[in-house]
Amino acid sequence: MEMRTPYAFGKTVAAPFAATEKKVREELQKEGFGILSEIDVAGKFREKLGKDFRKYVILGACNPALAWEAFGSELNIGTLLPCNVVVYEADDGGTAIMVMDPVAAFSLIGNPEVAGLAGMVKEKLERVMLQV
Repeated sequence: MEMRTPYAFGKTVAAPFAATEKKVREELQKEGFGILSEIDVAGKFREKLGKDFRKYVILGACNPALAWEAFGSELNIGTLLPCNVVVYEADDGGTAIMVMDPVAAFSLIGNPEVAGLAGMVKEKLERVMLQV
């Protein structure tokens, strides 16, 4: 099932969390994204607060070539990078995947060159979602 917010897009799938996370990583790599950061949200809540939470990982995805271009147009773009991709256990037993919408995020900048790059990044992320 497709999901949308003003700042992200994604879907839920019937596959289990571990298999979905693996597939997301594989598809991101196929589109030229590396994972720069990774946060196990459930693990952090357990460690820092002693609280249980659903399986939930935040992957900081970055396409180096497009990031290089973006930094050349807007030095402060680092405040909006990397693009976060989240994978978490859905309430129905499936798995949800949500991706930060780079067009929405980068629209804050007001730089046409960055807007064009954001469109390219979004196309790549949409292709990832089609394959998961």
